[in-house]
Amino acid sequence: MKKTFSESKSLILLRGLPGSGKSTLAIVLSEHHKYPILSIDSYFTDKKTGEYTFNHLNNHLAYKQCEEETKAQLKTGSEKVFVDNTFTIEWEMEPYFKMAKEFEYQIFVITIENRHNGKNIHSISQEQLKKMAEKYRVQLL
Repeated sequence: MKKTFSESKSLILLRGLPGSGKSTLAIVLSEHHKYPILSIDSYFTDKKTGEYTFNHLNNHLAYKQCEEETKAQLKTGSEKVFVDNTFTIEWEMEPYFKMAKEFEYQIFVITIENRHNGKNIHSISQEQLKKMAEKYRVQLL
């Protein structure tokens, strides 16, 4: 018997440039952490102090950790799982598309625009933000 929309599990990817509000929207959509929210930012955030310290040399480890944590959540059958990352390049989402298929989750990709003039808290320069924006592609069809 085919599952109805309300019975389906959802993996929701929130993508956008730093400062666009991905993390804030993830909290709202997850009903204030009722559902898991995963992000590569977690790797760089001290669990005790909450201090964020980015090190680009460890970026690949942060991506790996986020993918592993997402897979673990999908294995539990959580009704909804949120992942907020920049996902500026299509291949960054591929592992999540594969996981959604493997664990029979509907996948949604939500692109967040910075229309509120949010500031990124990660000290990413305007020049770097522009480079990220140039690589950004939205697939409408």
